[in-house]
Amino acid sequence: MKVMNHHGMAKRLVQRLKELGIENDAVLDVIQRTPRQEFMPESLAHKAYENTALPIGNGQTISQPLIVAKMTSLILESSPQRVLEIGTGSGYQTAVLAALVKHVFSVERIIQLQYQAQRRIKRLDLHNVAMRHGDGWQGWPSKAPFDGIIVTAAAARIPEALLEQLNPDGGRLVIPVGELQQELLVVERQGEEYMQRSEGAVRFVPLVQGDLA
Repeated sequence: MKVMNHHGMAKRLVQRLKELGIENDAVLDVIQRTPRQEFMPESLAHKAYENTALPIGNGQTISQPLIVAKMTSLILESSPQRVLEIGTGSGYQTAVLAALVKHVFSVERIIQLQYQAQRRIKRLDLHNVAMRHGDGWQGWPSKAPFDGIIVTAAAARIPEALLEQLNPDGGRLVIPVGELQQELLVVERQGEEYMQRSEGAVRFVPLVQGDLA
């Protein structure tokens, strides 16, 4: 049986991310060290270090490494201590964040995915992650405010609850917005003012609102 050299494959992936414009060395280092194959079905493990999104079941995907690196880099620009993730999914983005910020809070609406992600996070010995089964559109009000909020599915519009849960002193939201056409938006809060910019076109599964699964 052939043993895959995950270390070498991870190194090549990081080199590719550098070529594609990712400059944050801390993010690149964490992506190289995080075992992406642990966050997907075993049948897809051989594709773990390709720069592509992959299915994880329940109609969801593990994001393309380039997008994970880009969104994480954008969140880190404001040096956050407390980050809320909307859409735990496989737990891969959660694990990357947990290696870079003090506290990660993650909300997932599909209970099966949440259970699987919890097991993976525990197996990786990450103790600074709190998880909740809930509607991502509502955020996690009791844990607010957050220095950063990262959304891993596309919302039809920016959820009002997430804006309200941003730290008024420079809290930052990174979120894909749109339906047929999506763009990655960065929203920064200063008091009751919100400054917004676009980081280009993206493609995510929809951020479902309401009933939990």
